[in-house]
Amino acid sequence: MKTLSLPLALSSAALLVGCVTPSPSTSPQDMFFAALTTRCGQAYAGELASDQPADADMKGKAMVMHIRHCTPDRIEIPFHIEGLGPDGGWDRSRTWIISRTAEGLRLKHDHRHADGSKDDVTMYGGDTADAGSATQQRFPVDAESIAMFKANGLGASVTNIWTVETDAEGFSYALDREGRHFRATFDYDRPVTPPPAPWGW
Repeated sequence: MKTLSLPLALSSAALLVGCVTPSPSTSPQDMFFAALTTRCGQAYAGELASDQPADADMKGKAMVMHIRHCTPDRIEIPFHIEGLGPDGGWDRSRTWIISRTAEGLRLKHDHRHADGSKDDVTMYGGDTADAGSATQQRFPVDAESIAMFKANGLGASVTNIWTVETDAEGFSYALDREGRHFRATFDYDRPVTPPPAPWGW
């Protein structure tokens, strides 16, 4: 077998290395978004995981989250609560919307009444302030939402931080501020039949 001289061999190796295109690194937010997207169309049973008097009406109620619609830049997740709607039926008033922005991810809450009309306080939320992780993203309240809260007498909400988590076991949604903690968890091992559309959709 003919062998190459050392300089020629090194030169050939350098050329080969130069032809390799490194794959772009996947950001934690891309991984988080992709993890939810892979479950698009699925619905899961959940429950209240926090314990505060403000949420007493939700204690013990069946809950369902439905990853209902996904695009490359937007995921819509309706949140349904049994027994809190009109006549004791399901409350289908809330849809969590996670979307991409130029800087990161955004969480908004579409809040509607049973007739489909929008609540006075709707499309509130915030943008990520850091990269987060592949399993957890935090969304501090944004200026638009602060103004909306103040205009509607909800001054306590101006420091809200929402946290959304997804891993191999399940999904959780949480709201935190001083003196306030709400958390609902959903088990990926408890899939359910997708519920009806949320109100107004």
